[in-house]
Amino acid sequence: MADDLFKALADPTRRTILDELSEKSGQTLFEICARLSMKHQLGISRQGVSQHLALLEAAGLVETRREGRYKFHELNTAPLRQIAERWPVPDTSEPEEITP
Repeated sequence: MADDLFKALADPTRRTILDELSEKSGQTLFEICARLSMKHQLGISRQGVSQHLALLEAAGLVETRREGRYKFHELNTAPLRQIAERWPVPDTSEPEEITP
């Protein structure tokens, strides 16, 4: 598991971008910027958002595809599953048996 995954998740703006892509995957840079500005009142430049997206892409959390002159960004949750598999949460739904 790469350190860049944790670095990508450490920033609140990048987590907000992931939230937006979770809500509506396949957005262009323009759409992401508009949603961050209108919905979250984040005053961040297109270049700033683009840099965040590049870091998220490097961490494997965002995948891109090109259609003509447009670049679409999609959420990839596979790296997040790697975290859950590395540190599984024990099932606490059943009481543990205590052996004397």
